Amino acid sequence: MPSGRYAAVSEPTRKAPISIFAKALKTAKATTALLAISFSTIVLTTLLCILAVGKFLAPTESFRNRMRQVLAGLAEFWISVNNAIFSLYRNPKWDIQIPENLDHQGCYLVSSNHQSWVDVLVLQMCFNHKLPFFRFFIKSQLFWVPFLGIAWWALDMPFMKRHSREKVASQPGLKGRDLENARKACEKFRTIPVAMTNFPEGTRFSKEKREQRKSPYRNLLQPRIGGIGQVFYALADELDALIDVTIIYPQTRITGRGPTFWELLSGEITEIIVRAEQRTIPPELLGKNFRTDRAFRSELEAWMDRLWQEKDQLISSILDQRSPVR
Repeated sequence: MPSGRYAAVSEPTRKAPISIFAKALKTAKATTALLAISFSTIVLTTLLCILAVGKFLAPTESFRNRMRQVLAGLAEFWISVNNAIFSLYRNPKWDIQIPENLDHQGCYLVSSNHQSWVDVLVLQMCFNHKLPFFRFFIKSQLFWVPFLGIAWWALDMPFMKRHSREKVASQPGLKGRDLENARKACEKFRTIPVAMTNFPEGTRFSKEKREQRKSPYRNLLQPRIGGIGQVFYALADELDALIDVTIIYPQTRITGRGPTFWELLSGEITEIIVRAEQRTIPPELLGKNFRTDRAFRSELEAWMDRLWQEKDQLISSILDQRSPVR
């Protein structure tokens, strides 16, 4: 009996130092990666800002477009550096299937489900140098974010000033102005390659949000058409295709949420699955104002719901085939 008691007490004592060491090693790796990414971000965004002066002072539109391509190339190099930093540490298992005939000089809308800010890094990992540099609609207030705000401006990210329903109700002249601003902001993309990126769910998925919003989908929130409608209206016939992306983190069946940036850095994400399909955009969905045309709005919503039904079935099918590592 004494030997059994001592064995029960000593077992955790032997394992504890190993567990503490492993945790400390993960923290050290994640901290080092974060510092390296922060350093590359500061250096390259500073360089972006310096080169942006050339774009601002460009004497002709053709020279300005060349400067835009130089800036986009520098941003892609920045992404490559960050991807290399991630690869130096414990990587998750990647399972990626994307179209092979993508055009780096094309004009695309990239649409994806959204579970975490890690999604942006996953998209960059999968499509850097395969698609044109990603652009997002960004809230105008984010222009003041140190380093990144100026870099986003230099890279022609469309800054959008959205008005609340209360403000629009008190100032009817503001109605529809954000859609027109989106069209003007995207005019420059008619002459340069672009991949406009949108997360139609509008926020990060979690089981709690799905239940609160009574989403009809098992793995997704109800999609919103605002971002996609803006791109369809602004770029219209310039768009080559929709890149429909589905990102899956199998461990979400255990956690009920998407992974954090820190979990990515520390190697706690076990597997990342990406499925992408190039879809033809129906011509009748392009160049129309979904704010004023109710029939068109219903048509666009029905089209998005069909895409989301397929995406939800795909996620369930893939997750049902695997058992997440605990």
